[in-house]
Amino acid sequence: MKVKMLSRNPDNYVRETKLDLQRVPRNYDPTLHPFEVPREYMRALNATKLERVFAKPFLASLDGHRDGVNCLAKHPKSLATVLSGACDGEVRIWNLTKRKCIRAVQAHEGFVRGICTRFCGTSFFTVGDDKTVKQWKMDGPGFGEEEEPLHTILGKTVYTGIDHHWKEAVFATCGQQVDIWDEQRTNPICSMTWGFDSISSVKFNPIETFLLGSCASDRNIVLYDMRQATPLKKVILDMRTNTICWNPMEAFIFTAANEDYNLYTFDMRALDTPVMVHMDHVSAVLDVDYSPTGKEFVSASFDKSIRIFPMDKGRSREVYHTKRMQHVICVKWTSDSKYIMCGSDEMNIRLWKANASEKLGVLTSREKAAKDYNQKLKEKFQHHPHIKRIARHRHLPKSIYSQIQEQRIMREARRRKEVNRLKHSKPGSVPIVSEKKKHIVAVVK
Repeated sequence: MKVKMLSRNPDNYVRETKLDLQRVPRNYDPTLHPFEVPREYMRALNATKLERVFAKPFLASLDGHRDGVNCLAKHPKSLATVLSGACDGEVRIWNLTKRKCIRAVQAHEGFVRGICTRFCGTSFFTVGDDKTVKQWKMDGPGFGEEEEPLHTILGKTVYTGIDHHWKEAVFATCGQQVDIWDEQRTNPICSMTWGFDSISSVKFNPIETFLLGSCASDRNIVLYDMRQATPLKKVILDMRTNTICWNPMEAFIFTAANEDYNLYTFDMRALDTPVMVHMDHVSAVLDVDYSPTGKEFVSASFDKSIRIFPMDKGRSREVYHTKRMQHVICVKWTSDSKYIMCGSDEMNIRLWKANASEKLGVLTSREKAAKDYNQKLKEKFQHHPHIKRIARHRHLPKSIYSQIQEQRIMREARRRKEVNRLKHSKPGSVPIVSEKKKHIVAVVK
């Protein structure tokens, strides 16, 4: 007779203290769990479907402006404070928690072309069509005081953009040239120019703070070094760049929003080839802003939508639009990486979730564990056709959908033409140009 004896060691399952985790015996032999992968696949499929069910990104609309919203700025110290400038010269300060305007200032005559905050958050600067640069207190005037700027600088030409240094009392404006100003002086410290066209945007690098970049209407993106007071180098593209944004985590990376419907991510050390070409918009891209993590950025377009792109991928992961939203002029990603704001032609500022299906509020530990588990499952099965189709599907307005189809036909026709020309010409006579290099005209140092 054969006898099998069961023996258990209490050390394997008895906790030493009540704070220890309960040990659960688990046999990882795959022959004992034959349906593990199909079970996980069904869980991943359900998680992907539920993500699309709960994808409700729109949070609020901040209305109060009497003209189109032309520029936005974030407060460097307060997550709930946002500044906006309109086409009628009015600047409003908003409280996102209460979703109310806490202060309105008639700052300029004509458009507010640019707005930026001081690095300490005590004041902000505006530029407008009336050729002035004004500095305002962040807090409103006291009882009995009038609403007046702290300083006013009257320039010779119209200023089209402004940005403040991240650490020092220095700011830069652009128009016919890039001017570097000290806050205590009424004349620029230095003026830098390269070419003769008007400059539409200027941005300081958040890491290497002495570097700044600008884009001009002659299709140039120019990089400057504030220490030498000279331009470093420039890249000329096929079409005009509207604005650029530096990556807050990688000092050499910046992304340019272009008129040819694309965004280009460059490494400033090698400008002859972009790191990535981001293609999904069907009209000119007007603004771009990075998330604080530097992994993603959001773009605003003339096609009445905003899109979220991973930095290292050519296609957007998300597109936001509403029936009432018109041409989106400016966009910002909040400093806690959770929300996105956009200002558009029809006088509204809209607040969106950065992750469309994210649950707002406090999560219990079980909810967090389930969320992390579902996220890992979706990553594991993301390339399976059924799950990939559900995760990628987005409803688009008819205008955008029809333009996407039209551009696809045009792109296929161009590709066929290139293939035929290559096929029927002498070997080596027709160069093969990659998509990244097609749009770069030249790099000048």
